[in-house]
Amino acid sequence: MIIDIDPASAVPAFEQVRAQMAQMIRSGVLPEGHRLPPIRHLAADLALAPGTVARVYKELEAEGLVRSRVRHGTVVTAPRQPRAEARSTLEDEARLFAASAARLGFRLEDALDAVRGGWQG
Repeated sequence: MIIDIDPASAVPAFEQVRAQMAQMIRSGVLPEGHRLPPIRHLAADLALAPGTVARVYKELEAEGLVRSRVRHGTVVTAPRQPRAEARSTLEDEARLFAASAARLGFRLEDALDAVRGGWQG
């Protein structure tokens, strides 16, 4: 699971993590039944406070995307997404990808090549 936090973004790190994880769940990258990393482990990996990651998990649970149980961890329980909602999610992710590619100095053609490669991969 790769989560990219942009420290220069106006969007708080909490929301960046929550949005990316929600998208991964909705798109099936994190399938139903997948166990998420323990709060402390993910917090250490992302250099965030454990309370921040706990809040992310709590928000995802409120959205019905995960279920947390003591001693069993947090598990993905993603419902299927309606097609229109999935399209909106796809467009949101495309905008994030395009912004990241541009920030890294890539041209549109380079970004499209990366998408094609990922599609085939």
